[in-house]
Amino acid sequence: MLGRCIVNISLGSLGNCFLGTVKGRLEAALRLSIFGAVLLLCLGASPRAQAGATLFLGEPYGHDAAFAGTGHAAVYLSGVCAASPVKLRPCAAGETGIVLSRYRGIGGYDWIAIPVIPYLYAVEKTEDIPLFADKKVVAFLRDQYRRKHLESLIPDLPGGGTPPGDWYELTGASYLRTIYAFEVETEPEKDGELIRMLNDRTNRQRWNLVTANCADFARQVLSFYHPHSVHRSIIGDLGVTTPKQLARTLSKYSNLHSELEASRFVIPQVPGTIPRSKRVKGVFEVMLTAKKYMWPIFLFHPYAAGTAVAVYVQHWHFNPGKNAPILDAKHEMSAPMTSADRRANQDKLVELERDRATTVDVEADARQWTSLHAAAEPALDAAGGPILRINDGGEVTSVGIARSNILTVSEGSEFATGLVRARLREELKSSATRKTARDDVENDLTLLQQLLGAQPRKMASTGGGR
Repeated sequence: MLGRCIVNISLGSLGNCFLGTVKGRLEAALRLSIFGAVLLLCLGASPRAQAGATLFLGEPYGHDAAFAGTGHAAVYLSGVCAASPVKLRPCAAGETGIVLSRYRGIGGYDWIAIPVIPYLYAVEKTEDIPLFADKKVVAFLRDQYRRKHLESLIPDLPGGGTPPGDWYELTGASYLRTIYAFEVETEPEKDGELIRMLNDRTNRQRWNLVTANCADFARQVLSFYHPHSVHRSIIGDLGVTTPKQLARTLSKYSNLHSELEASRFVIPQVPGTIPRSKRVKGVFEVMLTAKKYMWPIFLFHPYAAGTAVAVYVQHWHFNPGKNAPILDAKHEMSAPMTSADRRANQDKLVELERDRATTVDVEADARQWTSLHAAAEPALDAAGGPILRINDGGEVTSVGIARSNILTVSEGSEFATGLVRARLREELKSSATRKTARDDVENDLTLLQQLLGAQPRKMASTGGGR
């Protein structure tokens, strides 16, 4: 499991980590620390001792956020790996499992399995996750992963170009949306049964918006491991299975079965210029928040409208991220940033900017960085880490944009400084407070200080500006 693959730790619900008495807080803090340490081992190279299933509830983005808002559902299985994207096998020691989901129109298949780190970030190593993502970088990383691992499933165009279509949904989910994870313990023997069942069954497209959507597939997988753990809502969602309903019912089921050692946490959307995802909703919530649907119901069916409001209130009160820890950049569990943390960190950033303003025109430098960033071309360094090639006045400089390589090239320290500053500004927006790990912001401020420390001599020699 993401949170528990080495030892058997009784975590209960991590949603209570930040509530309770002083004694409860100390106990919760200890449990959270242990949880984070185990998680780091899970994503490394340590053997697995337990199995788990984790519901990934993804917030809606783009057209889904604007017109529906129901989001996406997938299931992460820590004990199941992929012989190919459409054939499953048991995981070997050190492997971290796959994410299974139903897709529409991708190779004609019903489900596809992707390793968990590529599914989230379109890279194979966590240290290669870009610090700041834009559409150009994300498209590049996805295509690199497709060419290396998914060519048989999604081949190049005749001229060698990147094919169009929804295949991009297979990788890099965390660039597009915040994901809420709901984890339950499972029996390792059930992994083998699921592998045989899915491998033996015809894997051809079954997708249907109403009766066989992504949430229906996730419901079937979770019900296979734990019968009656999740179900659709006839009233709240008009019988359509929705990701939020799965999370709500799985949470309720977990609370009634403490032996499952259930936990939940938030996988935040990577900071960048890609629009932020929106709050996930159920079917009736969509109707009640859209005037074009609700006014006719109130006018012509007042009783139905009253029922809708009652259901809406019930679903509204389920907040998938409430009191949940955040998966930080080190893939450890961190407390979410509070409003007080945000203000304190903003003051630290302002202080760093004030010190820097004595040598450069900060606003002009920020405008130039934005221009250079927009024109930069993504590539990979010799170790496979993502970089940007910056053309500044005809001089091309390669700058690392991940934690693995951002400090390796001193010539690009000015651009790297701007990138970390842009990341911090996104993290410190008020709308991002509860979806940002406190430790991430503190670590990013330290990284910014390191990058600024590489610049004073050069800045002084250039007269403090460009």
